[in-house]
Amino acid sequence: MVKTRFTKLVSIMVSILMVAGLVAGCGSSGGQQSDVIKLGADLEMTGNNATFGQSATNGAKLAIKEVNAKGGVLGKQLTLIVADNKSEAAEAANAMQKLITQDKVVAVIAPIASSSVIAAAQVNADNKVLAISPTASNPKVTVDPNNGKVREFNFRAAFIDPFQGSVMATFAQKSLKAKTAALYIDNSSDYAKGLGQFFKETFEKNGGTIVANEGYLAKDTDFKATLTKIKSQNPDVVFVPGYYQEVGMIIKQARELGLTVPFLGGDGWDSAKLPEIGSPQALNNTFFSNHYSPDDNSPAVKAFVEAYQKEYNQTPDAFAALSYDATMMVIEAMKRANSADPVKIKDELAKTKDYQAVSGLISFNVSHDPVKSAVIIEMKDGKQTFREKVNP
Repeated sequence: MVKTRFTKLVSIMVSILMVAGLVAGCGSSGGQQSDVIKLGADLEMTGNNATFGQSATNGAKLAIKEVNAKGGVLGKQLTLIVADNKSEAAEAANAMQKLITQDKVVAVIAPIASSSVIAAAQVNADNKVLAISPTASNPKVTVDPNNGKVREFNFRAAFIDPFQGSVMATFAQKSLKAKTAALYIDNSSDYAKGLGQFFKETFEKNGGTIVANEGYLAKDTDFKATLTKIKSQNPDVVFVPGYYQEVGMIIKQARELGLTVPFLGGDGWDSAKLPEIGSPQALNNTFFSNHYSPDDNSPAVKAFVEAYQKEYNQTPDAFAALSYDATMMVIEAMKRANSADPVKIKDELAKTKDYQAVSGLISFNVSHDPVKSAVIIEMKDGKQTFREKVNP
């Protein structure tokens, strides 16, 4: 009798453990719950680059909302977990660690700034989870400069600095007929230093002369002494590949000093706050390279702009468009892999070819960099206007 009761008790306990194991197995695995797949976003929600991070978050959320409305992926709904990196490289690594080890996401929309992506790269690599930055354009984001090897788990949706710097140098010489240029570089930014280097190389290769090469640091506010030095060299154009916060002040102060030549820059200028900081009139005769223009008449751009305006009641900037593209490419890779396993998603993402994104037709090269076109934006009375498109 005792033996029978004991046998029954053991049988019941084994059954309970088996059920518990099944529940645990179904409950969470690689960022999945029974009906949810988690994507992460390590973005600049506060700090110097907050407007970029907020736009990128909006773009990612819109992509997920659209996919969920059509049934989700693998029979599950997607959810986005956002971690604020505070626009700081060290915080970006911490945010990446949290998203992967605590929140168990299957892929991460990586930071906006190149420095922050690079700082967090070892974290996602060690955990074998892909990170795709909407906008980080420094070559070091996807290729480790210490060994020259491709970072297996790092991708980007933006074209890289050599292309962007070359585009602006060529535009300065061919469209603006510039023969001399001054560089004014944010020396605290890998992004700005990279763009400056590649602008200089292309400009000089094509017969131009760099007459001044000056620097500043993020959060500086008084640029007049250096701008006076630049003005004394009488350049045909001034290239300032920084972020909108300082760029707005630089151009405003330059105009106050009577420096009226064209100012050029990169996609770090793309913010609705730029005219507020620099003033609409001061920004006339300025140009910057970007990844897309909301004025583009392509079907993909028109559909995205309409959906974004309906959702957020504002026109999407390039950060929103690139984050939307990055999120959609991850989701498409997940569909092709027929799995939410992070490594399988990474493998499929690397195979992306001729994907029709909002920012153009995208194929990844061996370095996980997209081959795509660029656009030149001209500022007119505080508004961005499409100037021309440049193909790779």
